[in-house]
Amino acid sequence: MENKLYPMTFKPIFREKIWGGQKIDKFGNVFPLLIKILDAEDWLSIQVHPDDALAKKRGLGGGKTEMWYILDAEKDSKLIAGFSEKVNENVYLRKIEDKKLPEIMNFESVEKEDVFYMPSGRVHALGPGVLLAEIQQTSDTTYRIYDWERLDDQGKGRELHLKEAMEAIDFDLHDSYKTDYQAEENKTSPIINTPFFTTNVLWLKEHKSLQKDYSDLDSFVILLAIEGAFDYEDLNGKKGRIKAGESMLIPASLMGIKLLSASDCKLLEVYILPQKKND
Repeated sequence: MENKLYPMTFKPIFREKIWGGQKIDKFGNVFPLLIKILDAEDWLSIQVHPDDALAKKRGLGGGKTEMWYILDAEKDSKLIAGFSEKVNENVYLRKIEDKKLPEIMNFESVEKEDVFYMPSGRVHALGPGVLLAEIQQTSDTTYRIYDWERLDDQGKGRELHLKEAMEAIDFDLHDSYKTDYQAEENKTSPIINTPFFTTNVLWLKEHKSLQKDYSDLDSFVILLAIEGAFDYEDLNGKKGRIKAGESMLIPASLMGIKLLSASDCKLLEVYILPQKKND
């Protein structure tokens, strides 16, 4: 009897949090990516994640680089990405001590379909009224450095990780924090390509089809429907439908898939490209 692999489909699972609302051998038995839907009703803590080298030095496994794709945003919604000015450790620590860290943070206004790349080391926070898809390395290591002076019923603030965060923070000032890209109808449009993941957006008008050939990719592929719905048929003849908020995992051994839009739809396509070794 012939064994066949089929795409696996997933539906969203919502977990309440305190703030509301392979073929790639180096990863071993740990699936290398997490994809989440985040819905913020209040400011999340200002935080930072270590890179792979620092995480390994501290016995934490891997680091955490992520990207945010804005699915929806209320008027005047904002997020924090990096610093608004060039700062050093002394300036940063003084702002922490004075409880004025937001004064040196870069606040970005956000709109639907905006993309923000958050490499390890970049201080960031998600603001209220923002719904987003987060694509990240598989890691739960988060260093919380500011929690908006919030207190619980016992008058205690949440634990901060100021000492652990110091070595992780990128204090550099960057020209831009928002990722520019151009989505084209009925095509695969690149958003970002990093050593940790590659993300594209597929925009299909109603009843349009797109044949995806993954034979040269040598990676699993994740498709996340972010608008509308699409039908699919794999090379084994298996068919199905994915609606907004649902995702599917295409094994690396499945070399292609045909997509047909049931309505105007958009989906994120995520995979990992092999990295060239330095000579």
